[in-house]
Amino acid sequence: MTDLSASEARRIAIAAQGLATPRPARAGRRELRALVEQLGAIQIDSVNVLARSHYLVAWTRLGAYDRAALDALSHSGPRALFEYWGHEASLMPVTLQPLLRWRMARARDEAWRSVRAMARRKVFVERVLAEVAERGPLGAGELAVPQRRRGEGGWWGWSDAKIAIEWLFWSGAVTTAARRQFERLYDLPARVLPEVIVAAPTPAEADAQRALVEHAARALGVATESDLRDYFRLKPEPARRAIAALVEAGTLARVTVEGWRKPAYLHVAARAPATFERAALLSPFDSLIWCRERTERLFGMRYKIELYTPAPERVHGYYVLPLLVGDDLAARVDLKADRHAGLLRVQAAHLEPGRQRAHVIAALAHELRGLADWLELPGVAVARRGDLARDLARCVR
Repeated sequence: MTDLSASEARRIAIAAQGLATPRPARAGRRELRALVEQLGAIQIDSVNVLARSHYLVAWTRLGAYDRAALDALSHSGPRALFEYWGHEASLMPVTLQPLLRWRMARARDEAWRSVRAMARRKVFVERVLAEVAERGPLGAGELAVPQRRRGEGGWWGWSDAKIAIEWLFWSGAVTTAARRQFERLYDLPARVLPEVIVAAPTPAEADAQRALVEHAARALGVATESDLRDYFRLKPEPARRAIAALVEAGTLARVTVEGWRKPAYLHVAARAPATFERAALLSPFDSLIWCRERTERLFGMRYKIELYTPAPERVHGYYVLPLLVGDDLAARVDLKADRHAGLLRVQAAHLEPGRQRAHVIAALAHELRGLADWLELPGVAVARRGDLARDLARCVR
């Protein structure tokens, strides 16, 4: 059994996530596609106070790129990416679609309760599917099928048609053809996904889950069993069997990591760069920090998304991005894109305890300027909240 220091584990994890190398001079479709294949999944989230999270994840690793290029890979042919439930709603390489068909087949058991209840209304669901087949791609609000409940909009006021289309999405009968102002437009997989993917045989469930665990292990570098399960939201027993099979095959090696209470697994392709110096602002939904317990274990940072915390109770802010400097999470900034004023607003900036103030401020200021340029915001404005705010404001002028 191999022993890893805490520093080695951090560097392995960062490198596996594509955050240990300089950003390319120019990033296009090829680099974007390679990034999603490396990560396996990029989480999609509706919050747009700064930029959609999936766009931020790519910017963090690739720098200034054309967001339309990522949209093209996701929503126009030849399709390289598809949307489904990976780690929450995610963009994933189309090659993973056959590996997730077991989840589609289990929609009756694993979909959200309100969605899986639609499985009992077979006639209504068939009518919705027939309308998509005839008229798609369609948004949920464009479905004309007669329904009992029209809904009030929002997350909790879904109409019957919206619930039915989400059931069909979960079960794989429809997929995302495009997005219109973030609203999904649904269509049949045969009209959206590459023919070779649609025609690909469905692997046995155990084989598919083993492949998903291998993808997770490669993207994490070194990870505990729970880390590996969390990446694609797998159940404990199938994940354990998959891990055991990968260990036996030599793809994973059991390791101990300094300070970790649980055994870990090292992917055969994992590498620990000797040193690297780059900074990166991480979306709250970045895959490096998905698992909060792992984030604390790796970096010593207790990180919480405070989006749903009442404003008076927030400690660090509404949309807080951790700042990675080298192999350390060194600061947190609450950011907002004020498009009307043309400003990237730093609502708050906090230094993590024990970090070198001047070094962190210089790295953060550089990242903020780069982010503002990419978002086409001419200025950066720093509010007076947080122990970094005053010095940071001077540095970004």
